[in-house]
Amino acid sequence: MHGMRRPGGNAPTTEEWAAMRTIRAAAGVVAALFAGAAAARAQDHRHGATSPAAHPPAHAAHGAMTGPLGVPDAREGSGTSWLPDATPMLAFHVPAGAWRLMLHGNAFLQYIDEGSDRGGRQLGSVNWFMAMGKRALAGGVLELRGMLSAEPLTVGKCGYPDLLATGELCHGERLHDRQHPHDLFMELAARYDHALTRNLALELYGAPAGEPALGPVAYPHRISAMASPLAPIGHHWQDATHVSFGVATAGLYGRTWKLEGSVFNGREPDEDRYDVDLAALDSYAGRLWVLPSENVAIQLSTGFLNDAEEAHDGGARADVHRTTASVTYHRLGTDLSPWATTLVWGLDRAHGLATNSLLLESSAGLDARNVVFGRAEWVQKSGDDLALPEELGLGGRVFPVGKVFLGYVRQFPGRGLLPGIGAQVDLSFVPSDLERFYGSTTSAGVAVFASLRPAPMAMGHEAAMHPMPAPAPMPAPGKEHEHER
Repeated sequence: MHGMRRPGGNAPTTEEWAAMRTIRAAAGVVAALFAGAAAARAQDHRHGATSPAAHPPAHAAHGAMTGPLGVPDAREGSGTSWLPDATPMLAFHVPAGAWRLMLHGNAFLQYIDEGSDRGGRQLGSVNWFMAMGKRALAGGVLELRGMLSAEPLTVGKCGYPDLLATGELCHGERLHDRQHPHDLFMELAARYDHALTRNLALELYGAPAGEPALGPVAYPHRISAMASPLAPIGHHWQDATHVSFGVATAGLYGRTWKLEGSVFNGREPDEDRYDVDLAALDSYAGRLWVLPSENVAIQLSTGFLNDAEEAHDGGARADVHRTTASVTYHRLGTDLSPWATTLVWGLDRAHGLATNSLLLESSAGLDARNVVFGRAEWVQKSGDDLALPEELGLGGRVFPVGKVFLGYVRQFPGRGLLPGIGAQVDLSFVPSDLERFYGSTTSAGVAVFASLRPAPMAMGHEAAMHPMPAPAPMPAPGKEHEHER
């Protein structure tokens, strides 16, 4: 598998061997917890627990697992982002006294063949694993999160082939037509929610590694994106700050809206994927969420990223002004198989240029075993983004590029897990001015993969097994002393 040796054939460094041992130990713990949770879930079903299909896909299914104001846990996306309430919870629950623990994850073993003169082939693994713990505290709810990825080892230092993907550096050069690996530490965060009134709650979030209030739900956590191992080519226009090293967020929310703001370290992660790159919290962002129904989540956000992009030639870092908007729609079937669709627009202002991106992606669970998914993107990328030869003077020119794919997964649900095998075919499009670099204006690619993630929980049953005390309800105005009468 790519990543066990450096490009060029050199053996891993001492730091990388230490990281391998850390990842293997973490993977062993995660695997043991997943296996134990799967066995516990299977035992619960043998003792008469109902199946997911017995739970309706509306608030009744989610309502037993709620936070302040009755906001369902199913709404939680990456960082402090929100999904529609009609979202399946792909997780295991593990009892731990006053704590309610959840284990999440998504892992692929994929072979990618991206065509064109700038494409590539690779056997690797895209993956992430997450543990969350919640408990009642001081009238509110405390949540701790840890999220890890072994991608620095399993797809290599320079990531995996993904034609027209751009962003970050490898060996001091701009990455192009590849998706960089996620850092080992994707999230290390704490969050506290507390009801202020019957209709208003406070949110506080702090993370040495986490996500500020900027952009849609990050693609690894989107139900509409979860079936594919490939990242969007507009990732760095939309949700690239989902791994930021230093974040503080505060927000106010009601049952169907949230307004939040963050200060954070907006610098992109460096090439060392095994550490936490803390720096000054000198970037800022704000985001508004509106959920008009249990099926829809809408967000609008904007932010300033100070010194965000590292220069490949050792020059000054570049600031980025980013604005995004998104709409996500979810609809659950009787077996909790989701139809999930997301539309995202992102605008980056950097290097004296304003460039746009559009994404439309969808994933439809035809039933518990069959899933079809697809994505279509259009992005404006500069010659510098695409790492075109500098001597040609194309760095400041903007080129519209696009990519579409369609895929299918056959799942084999059992023991609380969703193993699957699948494939996707993609087409990438560049203008005629770029044909000499890519060999054609249209290039085809293919990916075949095996995947593994938790199955949707029977949420009402799981919450009943491991309840978390809810904060005491706020008294209605004028009723504070009614009990004294």
